[in-house]
Amino acid sequence: MSELAERRKRAVNLSLSEHLVEEARAYSSNLSATVDALLADYIAQQHHTRANHQQWADTCTAGWNAVHDKVGSFADKHSTL
Repeated sequence: MSELAERRKRAVNLSLSEHLVEEARAYSSNLSATVDALLADYIAQQHHTRANHQQWADTCTAGWNAVHDKVGSFADKHSTL
C-alpha cells in the first residue's frame, strides 16, 4: 500500500457499544488509530486465512484429479443418456 493511501483518512460511522468505548478510552487516547490498527490486523488475518483455504482447496483438487487420472470415474462405465 502506498504511503499516501495509508495516510488518507475519511470519516465513517460506526455503531459501538457505549460501555466498550468508555472502557477503551482508558487504554487509548486515540480510538481512531486503535480501531484502524485493529482493522488492519483483521484484514491481514482474513487474507492469510483465505489464502490458506485456497491452498488447501487446490491441494485437495490436485489429489482428486490424480486419483481420477489413475483409476477413472465410476460414471465412466455408465451411459450418458
